[in-house]
Amino acid sequence: MTAVKTKAEQAEENFLAGCNCCQAVLLAFGPECGLDRDTALRLGSSFGGGFGRLRELCGAVSAAGMVLGMLRGYTELTDKSYKQQHYQRVQEFCRRFQETRGHLRCGDLLEGHPGAAGLTPADRTPAYYADRPCAGICYDAAGILEGMLGETE
Repeated sequence: MTAVKTKAEQAEENFLAGCNCCQAVLLAFGPECGLDRDTALRLGSSFGGGFGRLRELCGAVSAAGMVLGMLRGYTELTDKSYKQQHYQRVQEFCRRFQETRGHLRCGDLLEGHPGAAGLTPADRTPAYYADRPCAGICYDAAGILEGMLGETE
């Protein structure tokens, strides 16, 4: 009997299978968000390397925002309280992530690791995976998100 994997484990595995950080987390939560594999991968495509490899907001954090929007977002556009509650959720995720990882920005999370912003993604070699913290970052983001979604509001 195979144990059910946590979202954190799924996200880490997704990254190690070639996903960018956003895709890895988004794909882990795809079924709950009503996203099939291809849609989740396409939606997260632009958020690798901190949005288009610009090393800005971490893709795993961006994915968490998307998942929170899909599962807890608002559709009532005239009542500010819905927006406020949602932004509070997103900020709480960011607070927990920053508490765990120290930063929200991809470039800061990758400080001291080879690679730079630009168009060309790094080759996914054993050395790449050994040096990058990204698999663990995806694990942490998905774990924090899964915990938050399990909390009662």
